[in-house]
Amino acid sequence: MSAHRVAVLAYDGMAPFELGVVVEVFGLPRPELRDRRWYALDVCAARPEPLEAVGGFAMTARHGLERLAAADTVIVPGQRVDEPVDPELCGALRAAHARGARVVSICSGAFALAAAGLLDGRRATTHWRYADELRRRHPAVEVDPDVLYVDEGDVLTSAGSAAGIDLCLHLVRRDHGAQIANHVARRLVVSPHRDGGQAQFIERPVPDGAGEDPIARTMAWALERLDEPLPLERLAAHAHLSPRSFTRRFRQATGTSPARWVLDQRVRASLPLLERSDLPVEHVGAAVGIPSPAAFRRHFARAMGLPPVAYRRGFRASAASSADARAAASTGPS
Repeated sequence: MSAHRVAVLAYDGMAPFELGVVVEVFGLPRPELRDRRWYALDVCAARPEPLEAVGGFAMTARHGLERLAAADTVIVPGQRVDEPVDPELCGALRAAHARGARVVSICSGAFALAAAGLLDGRRATTHWRYADELRRRHPAVEVDPDVLYVDEGDVLTSAGSAAGIDLCLHLVRRDHGAQIANHVARRLVVSPHRDGGQAQFIERPVPDGAGEDPIARTMAWALERLDEPLPLERLAAHAHLSPRSFTRRFRQATGTSPARWVLDQRVRASLPLLERSDLPVEHVGAAVGIPSPAAFRRHFARAMGLPPVAYRRGFRASAASSADARAAASTGPS
């Protein structure tokens, strides 16, 4: 039985991290897995000439798009969203999928899958920065901007670059089981499965209150009073609008309701307290205007994709690892 063949796309001007992730997971020899037939990896490109990579080096792919179209799993790293997708690439992706191949994207590689028509009527994700643009260009795609990856069986998509590691490990888990995926994760020195989604990494700018817009002014005013009750009536009164008019104009300006926005901002305000203070979790909720511990845990998990205790634990572990690395770097011969 031949090895499962994985093909990954390389292209001129690409950032090499995501390509490196695919090579590390699927192309690195693993003699310790003697009873497993591991993957065979092909790096493919539309053109045979050297490809310039971000960072000041060039590389040459040994195979063309015909090898990509013949693979068992096809992986498309992040694409340039400001350029049209190569029609030849779209054709190769459609051909691979029609043959029964598993087609995978990392980060903005979802734009290539969407351009090939492989995401129509499906749930998919991409980096949170590009989610609205993917939705605008391809309205037939159900874009979920909050998750690390989406598995639709024969078509899989992941969020930003690091989420590509999560998705590649998920593919190994599907093919070889959790034990082997955990082994690969240990070799990579990464978690075999991360909790939460990319909501915990999304930057959500808030208004600065400048200008004469009553909605923006009220939002800025509310941000300074998140520990106080902020019912709709109080927000509307500050904006000198009726509750109905305020709700309508608020939704037009933000795409959400005043109550949901206030909850989200309270969760955001809790992050520094979870990261840098020793307040018990139930007291953190009260400090940002959610006095019920159960309600705080529920709202936090909805907004961030994981419980507040898990967020604090993950942040503290990351901070401790960074401190250990800095300490190690500072030691040595004098």
